[in-house]
Amino acid sequence: MTDSPVIARPRFAVIDIARGVAIIAMVAYHLCWDLSFFRFIAPDVGRDPNWVLIARSILAVFLFLVGIGLVLGHGRGIRWPAFWRRTLFVVLGAFAITLGTWLVFPDSFVYFGVLHAIALFSILALPFLAAPLWLVAAVAAVVIGLPFFFADALFNEKLFSWIGFWQVPPPTNDLVPVFPWLGAVLIGVITARLVLASPLAARLAAITPSGRLPHLLAVLGRWSLLIYLLHQPILLAMVYPASAVLHPEIAMRRTDFLGSCQSTCLAGGTTAPLCTTYCQCGLEGVEANDLWNAIYSGLVSAQEQMILDASNRQCSALIYPELNTAQ
Repeated sequence: MTDSPVIARPRFAVIDIARGVAIIAMVAYHLCWDLSFFRFIAPDVGRDPNWVLIARSILAVFLFLVGIGLVLGHGRGIRWPAFWRRTLFVVLGAFAITLGTWLVFPDSFVYFGVLHAIALFSILALPFLAAPLWLVAAVAAVVIGLPFFFADALFNEKLFSWIGFWQVPPPTNDLVPVFPWLGAVLIGVITARLVLASPLAARLAAITPSGRLPHLLAVLGRWSLLIYLLHQPILLAMVYPASAVLHPEIAMRRTDFLGSCQSTCLAGGTTAPLCTTYCQCGLEGVEANDLWNAIYSGLVSAQEQMILDASNRQCSALIYPELNTAQ
């Protein structure tokens, strides 16, 4: 690699458009995460396997594009002033996210999230912009594959978790460790270098946004880092006040109670209509006697247990009238 003045490659609009699509997908995911956290929607976006797969897919694309961007910007020689300006911006953004999440989510603040990873991975990937492609591919394979074969409790600690290899990740709302995610950046580096060395590069460079949507996506792609930095505070500024006014957790806890009750009731062999009647009766009993804390905490006093037992008998008699005569 050289630090002499170099000529940057022309900007590829198709890459900007891809970044625009990726940043929209990430904003949409974070909106769903916020809605889930404040109980506007039922799925646990942070833990549900399908949502986790969506999040990792978006992240993989985002980091893949980081690798492509490194080659396009510095593949003919590193433009150090531009590189350090961008890296400093990303580092400051990462610090802002750490500080902001520490204030809002002190038990699960982001200490090594997407922006932290982009800053570090951009530096780690620099030697691979000119290394033999076989070496880049080999390192990418090791970085991606090694976590499948090695894990150690040492990496469960926050101090070392950013490397990867944990057995149980520490609590945090976002963690993008070197292993395996640096591999996504290196795959982007490989892809960009192969494309630029082929006739496909000229055809891709000739693509220009010709409609409103492609042009909008290209603009969003050019400002993707700034959008990433600002979008979550903006989303929280809308979702949090709405939750304080609408109290979605109240409606959601009713939904949770009815769903859990219905599943248990059906598993016992009772028909669905009778289970619906029984569970609705149980919900009315919980609300009438303000037993939500007992239900969710599992800490039930003797008096509360008596009320729950009485409510259970009453609701059982409602769907099985013969219980009344038996009593």
